[in-house]
Amino acid sequence: MCGIAGFTHKRSTPDPARIEQATRALVHRGPDQQGWFRSDRVSLGAVRLKILDLAGGDQPIRSQDGDTVIVFNGEIYNHAALRAQLEELGHRFRSRCDTEVVLEAFRRWGTGCFARLRGMFAVALWTESEKRLVLARDRLGIKPLYIHRRGDDLYFGSELKAILVHPEVDRRLDPEALGDYLSLNYVPAPRTLVAGIEKLAPGWWLEWRDGVRQSQPFWRLEFRRDAKRTLRAAVEELDGLLEAAVKEHLISDVPLGVWSSGGLDSSTIVHYASRCFPGRLKTFSVSFPGRSFDESAWFRQVAQRYGTDHHEFDLEPGPHLADAIEQIAWYSDEPGADAGALPVWFLSRMCRKHVTVALSGEGADELFGGYHTYLADRYAGRLRHAPALLRRLALAAARTLAVSDEKIGFEYKLKRFLEGSLLEPDAAHLYWNGAFSDEEKRALYEARHYPSVARLYERLSGEARGGTLNRFLWIDQLCYLPDDILYKCDRMSMAHSLEVRPPFLDHRIVEFAASLPEHWKIRGSRLKFILRELMRDKLPPEILGRPKEGFDIPAHDWFRGPLRTLLLDTLTETAVRQTGLFRWEAVEGVLRAHLERRRNAGYHLFGLLTLFLWLKQWSIQTAPAARPAAPIVSISATSAKS
Repeated sequence: MCGIAGFTHKRSTPDPARIEQATRALVHRGPDQQGWFRSDRVSLGAVRLKILDLAGGDQPIRSQDGDTVIVFNGEIYNHAALRAQLEELGHRFRSRCDTEVVLEAFRRWGTGCFARLRGMFAVALWTESEKRLVLARDRLGIKPLYIHRRGDDLYFGSELKAILVHPEVDRRLDPEALGDYLSLNYVPAPRTLVAGIEKLAPGWWLEWRDGVRQSQPFWRLEFRRDAKRTLRAAVEELDGLLEAAVKEHLISDVPLGVWSSGGLDSSTIVHYASRCFPGRLKTFSVSFPGRSFDESAWFRQVAQRYGTDHHEFDLEPGPHLADAIEQIAWYSDEPGADAGALPVWFLSRMCRKHVTVALSGEGADELFGGYHTYLADRYAGRLRHAPALLRRLALAAARTLAVSDEKIGFEYKLKRFLEGSLLEPDAAHLYWNGAFSDEEKRALYEARHYPSVARLYERLSGEARGGTLNRFLWIDQLCYLPDDILYKCDRMSMAHSLEVRPPFLDHRIVEFAASLPEHWKIRGSRLKFILRELMRDKLPPEILGRPKEGFDIPAHDWFRGPLRTLLLDTLTETAVRQTGLFRWEAVEGVLRAHLERRRNAGYHLFGLLTLFLWLKQWSIQTAPAARPAAPIVSISATSAKS
């Protein structure tokens, strides 16, 4: 696992130390080795966390004729098979690492090589004779890659900070991206919160030559049902796919473990890893002692069943919470409104003391229908047959209920559900996973207009087809998964030099899930039905039948307790007015309503808190500016499947 950075310089000679500065900004991603390549037209850098071929594989790597150079971040699980194929074609290798395999695959097949790679990656390849830079990002967006166009030159990096080291890059807030952030809790690709800096979309490659770019997707996800497959055959196929994927994800020359929450997804990974791992498997968990949502009883049961070497971190209130949130503001590059970043931070920190690689269960919910919001989508469809007036009256009554300190209490869920029932179905789906409503955003903003959540869904959904559930799964895999879940996992783990691998996101499993009928994903009120069928005889019934718990903090409670001081010291009247972004009266209203227990707004406040910490940390300018240039890679209705 590594971090990569670089930039072209067509007309000027940059400070030779600039690429070293950009690369060192990523040293937490790869503390084991740093390297640079410089020519008259490009500068490339890489930091390396050694996972495979510890003695070889230092980056950048040049082809034997010296014409092509690669910097690479990720893991290619089929690199051994590709190596054998390339050797038959006459290629010779000097190392055992997967990076050199990607280099030779590119030299043999050009941009067609990316579709042959099975794994997670962000890669940059420079061909000296052609003055050609090619970038690519894996199919699901597991690994990040940021890009910035400046005149005839292109800057890139695994994190924003590798681009922000360039003093000529404006640190200006993108107001439209801010609207996305407040609605969704994240900013979907290609935008970022910094105007002019974009994310290369998952499953795309980009070529940059003399200031001219070309870009195409190398993978598109289609929801096409295989009508001939029986449920039993599908369960058997999923069993084989998961065993193969987990076995590949266990390849490592350094210590390895599994994140375990005691839920269905992580327990499935523990099950298959225990079957394939040659030795006693290490597992890692976070507990919340004394809380109703604590999962320790379940993950301890899983650890006992599989005889793992188990490690836990008790996440309790204290001053360490505020310190971690402030550190997260630096490592995240963009503010993370997902409160789950905090437990992932502490899980990663604990895990890194024992291993360098961890497997996780990310992705199963988006593939097989694991979120309660999918059930809410169904129930709201029935409720919408009732007159809107009755629904508004029910919402008014729900708003009189006393708030609780539960992480997601009944009154909170009821209010959000009724609010969503007053929206169109597509907008409601985004709202249930998000934060601020259109009405709340209008109250917050200083006389600015931003698209509604309905327009936001229209922009993102592109050509989402199929039944209602598959449309929602499609957009969650396109946006929510890479730009929230995987983004959070990458930043929190790599902040501690830990590589995290999600076997569920092997693209063969993703394509398999997309071929299933909707009723094999959700049957009645049973979420992830086919995965439960697969694991019915493999996991304890308590694990299969337990309620789903989100992996985040009790934000409502902690903002009235251990995080209150940080919240009030950050969201001050002076800070809010200086940005010119929001009306202080509206922000103060949300604060007072929450602290006086008139409303549970913990997740809204977490997003605002991390936003203001980020603005301060990175000295982001918030004054209006000229409209930014069109995206280098735009997600459109005709070319955006990922």
